[in-house]
Amino acid sequence: MLKELHISNFAIIEDLTIEFEEGFNLLTGETGSGKSIIIEALELVLGGRGSREMIRSGCDKAVVEAMFALNDKFREALSSQGFEAEDWLILTRELSEKYPSVSRINGRPVTLSTLSSFTKGLVDVFGQHEHQSLLDVSNHIRILDMLLDAEGRSIIAELARDHEIYRELAGKREELVISSQERERELDLLEFQINEIAEANLTPEDDEKLELEFKRLFNLKDIIAGASLAGDAISSREYGQEGALALLDRAIASLKDIKKYDEKLLQYSNKLDSLRYELEDIGRELSHYCESQEIDEEKLFSLRERLDKVNSLKKKYGNSVELIMQFKYKTEDRREKLLNLDKELSQLDQRINALQAERLKKAERLSILRREAAERLDRSMESELQSLSMENVLFKTSFTRKNEVGKYGIDEVEFLISTNPGEDLKPLSRIVSGGEMSRIMLAFKGIIADGDGIPVLIFDEIDTGISGRTAQVVGEKIKRIAVNHQVISVSHLPQIAALADTHFAISKDSRDKDVITLVRKLSREERIEELARLISGASTTETTLKHAREMLELSNKVK
Repeated sequence: MLKELHISNFAIIEDLTIEFEEGFNLLTGETGSGKSIIIEALELVLGGRGSREMIRSGCDKAVVEAMFALNDKFREALSSQGFEAEDWLILTRELSEKYPSVSRINGRPVTLSTLSSFTKGLVDVFGQHEHQSLLDVSNHIRILDMLLDAEGRSIIAELARDHEIYRELAGKREELVISSQERERELDLLEFQINEIAEANLTPEDDEKLELEFKRLFNLKDIIAGASLAGDAISSREYGQEGALALLDRAIASLKDIKKYDEKLLQYSNKLDSLRYELEDIGRELSHYCESQEIDEEKLFSLRERLDKVNSLKKKYGNSVELIMQFKYKTEDRREKLLNLDKELSQLDQRINALQAERLKKAERLSILRREAAERLDRSMESELQSLSMENVLFKTSFTRKNEVGKYGIDEVEFLISTNPGEDLKPLSRIVSGGEMSRIMLAFKGIIADGDGIPVLIFDEIDTGISGRTAQVVGEKIKRIAVNHQVISVSHLPQIAALADTHFAISKDSRDKDVITLVRKLSREERIEELARLISGASTTETTLKHAREMLELSNKVK
């Protein structure tokens, strides 16, 4: 249930807190006092659309916060969303002049869609504007389905799952079904790509090693020249220059006679000897290397052709041999699918036909259950509406069979009504009277309230266009709904106000040329005064006070 609603700087509300009770909570007040603004604020914190125009003039931001006491069902739902399963739910919505709106659940920021999806099953706001949803024929089947038993709800869930599977299979089939000409053209291209890659006989060496070998042969003249110069620098004595070996021999000879006098000199001499042998080996190997190298123009040409071929394949199919081969395997798979297209299509059609047969079977059973529920709904609606002073009403749920099984079966549902004797049944959209629509909405809500599992119901002036005895019956029906739900209602009718469990008065106050909304919970005597005001519509008298007192006493008997 909704325990507390706090509103700050929203429209004409400066700072307002309402602590709601169980049962039937009522808001009354003069026109323009802010009753509907409170409902708008509640809709906002539940995930409704907000705009900067809602921020109180002269303020930077508006804040609405609602605190709910949760039952086990909603604690589990909260936990499934990644929140701790607490006993309390605190919803917060902030509108700012400078920044985007912020939504929070128990202090944690969430997206507006997350907030809206969670609160959808928590509170149902049912006001005059809801006429439009009731007049939308597409909503009628959803309303009827609220009256289905466990079997019916299970079939609806199964049909929804089957519908998604069907769409997936149909999508696969659409991808497979291509014209014969397109199929042959694609097969030719795939065959060319596969053969081009296969004929190249690619190996892992065709990546870096191939290019390195080509660069070595291409630069072999420079390589031999450089290696030869290195060899000469080690052993050559040309042009009066001694090579590294000759210089090393001179250093060894210089230490020959003196190394015996110092251990360190002996170590240096031994290291020079080792270096001399090693350097001699390097010079000899460089000489052999230069003698063994031969510029093979034919091999160089062959390597160039191979490198051009590999680079061409990389540009087309992937920048490495591994990626090229992956492309080849995928292309071969696609070719096999096209070659076996008829077989695959046949298998897919079998699955689709079997699924469609199963969907039709479920839809037929669901249609039977819906028609049974519709008979109960028709009787209940006529009974409810007759008790709401629509004595000659006829109500009928009309069924039309769709050509194909859809997500919700094969039924199209529309509610028809006749409100006067001798009139034919007509769609609800043909109902003109606002009073009749209010009563029809209340009748629906009274029937489906227990089935929809929504714990908090908001009625925003749905009593428009009714009065007298009808208003009394409307109040009694709202009171009956409040036995198993928390009800918050905005009304201007004394007959309804007298039946409330908790009564709040909304008023305006002018301060320094500014208007703010105030709220107070009424005591019994204050309720009598407010009822008298609703009765008279102007200043109260002893007569209206007496009448109000009698209404309150009589309402206790109804309770």
